[in-house]
Amino acid sequence: MKRLDTIENTIKTFSAAERVVFFAAALLFATSVFWLLVKINDMFLVTIPSRGGSFSEAIVGTPRFINPLLAISDSDHDLSALVYSGLMREMPDGSIIPDLAQSYSVSTDTLTYTFTIKNGATFQDGEPVTADDVAFTVLKAEDPSLKSPQFADWNGVSVKVINEKEISFTLKQPYAFFIDDTTLGILPKQIWQNVSDDNFPFSDENTKPIGSGPYEVSSVSRDSSGVPTQYQMSAFENFALGTPYISDISFKIFPSDSDALDALKSGAVSALANIDPSTMPVNVKGSQMLETPFTRVFGLFFNQNQNALFADKSIRMALDESAPKQEIVQSVLGGFGVALSGPLPSSVDTSSSSLTLASSTLSKDGWKNISGVLEKISKKTSTPLSFSISTGDIPDLSATANLLKDAWQTLGAQVDVKVFNQSDLSQSVVETRNYDALLLGMVVGNHPDLYAFWASSQRNYPGLNVAQYVNAKADKVLADMRQTSDASKQAKDEQLFLSYVASDTPAVFLYSPDFIYAVPSDIKNITLGPITVSADRFENIWQWYIDTEKVWSIFAQK
Repeated sequence: MKRLDTIENTIKTFSAAERVVFFAAALLFATSVFWLLVKINDMFLVTIPSRGGSFSEAIVGTPRFINPLLAISDSDHDLSALVYSGLMREMPDGSIIPDLAQSYSVSTDTLTYTFTIKNGATFQDGEPVTADDVAFTVLKAEDPSLKSPQFADWNGVSVKVINEKEISFTLKQPYAFFIDDTTLGILPKQIWQNVSDDNFPFSDENTKPIGSGPYEVSSVSRDSSGVPTQYQMSAFENFALGTPYISDISFKIFPSDSDALDALKSGAVSALANIDPSTMPVNVKGSQMLETPFTRVFGLFFNQNQNALFADKSIRMALDESAPKQEIVQSVLGGFGVALSGPLPSSVDTSSSSLTLASSTLSKDGWKNISGVLEKISKKTSTPLSFSISTGDIPDLSATANLLKDAWQTLGAQVDVKVFNQSDLSQSVVETRNYDALLLGMVVGNHPDLYAFWASSQRNYPGLNVAQYVNAKADKVLADMRQTSDASKQAKDEQLFLSYVASDTPAVFLYSPDFIYAVPSDIKNITLGPITVSADRFENIWQWYIDTEKVWSIFAQK
């Protein structure tokens, strides 16, 4: 107090001008100190995500099966991926991390996988996730009467419940990609156990689902006929990997791709996935366009059993050499994709098509151009180079087929394009193997197991070897690839298999497209890896965020 009195008495001795200078200096000093403290505080502050925010996304087609055992359409898969979670979860970088699982172990013979479920893991109704729930889901998946799309992944796997939190799976033979299958979403047994297989597809639980995934259904809007028009999703606070940052997501349902795109352009929704490159808007206010590879291989697959011409390797080679792959990528995909030289999305082809090289290949094999059509004369018989291309009524496929037709007719081939609706293509063409050459896409995946597409045992339906490819050496390599967990051995086998296919030319590999996703510009930390199905865009969705806050760095690290 005495010191303050002294200062006060001193100030009283100042003249008016001196007092003005003194108080101005004091104010400047106080301001400087305050500014310095603010700067020091800012030095220790960091911006971190905070919970909150929302966005709306368009989906095409009404979801029928928000159920990991029955999901078929993209809208089914999209919502199932948010509502349900599996023992394991695939991340955008291709790694597989524990989700509902706390840990797992693999037996020395690589046949038995044992999982421990996290303590505290619950479904969205508060019920705990147990080994019984996992066993119930897997047994349903491998039940042929349910006709689940997951049947092939789980057929023949033995299931053993060890205790409430432990479960094991035993395989008949080693399968290096089995851990991928354990990303299957888990159903709550207490809800589904009394639903018969016949009634499974018709249960109301398929449209008002309860799982353990990052988001739960909070409300459903319906039209006057009771058909869902919008699903409102909210963050599930007890999600095993942490409460999602974004609080709410609204999925608005549209009948067609064009309607969904119009909604994005008008601002009725702020996100849209799997945009067709040919219709992609140049700019949408408030949106960012994200691109990532689609793990799909589109090609033309020869059926030597139906058209004997394709048994001639020179023909297969010439058609490959003259296929306008780069033109297809540019004109059909708008540049959003890559041309391919092999059966993997990574088999990028940077070369250009060459009619000259193709003509030379055929000429050496005895083919002559007679009145604009290539023919081969043998023992007074003339065989024209004539075949058909069968494909689906999807604009990209039809456009691709016609570009191939134009190029090959210039070469001298007679080509007929046959376009089928998707149902007829599947049932009347693919299943019966009734085609000369088939133009379609193969969903290869991030961890490609090529056995189903190329092993000779898979030539007949439901096998996927639509090229009717037969090569004993390739069969052995494909079998080895799926049985070894040695990454370096897998890589060597893969390269060996690719060399066999390159030599045999059982197909003309055309392109792998990009996946295009429009999302609001204010969403951060979206990480997109290669996409196998559209729902893969949500692999790290619980880490996406819109809102932020500033905290001291010492608190951010906790």
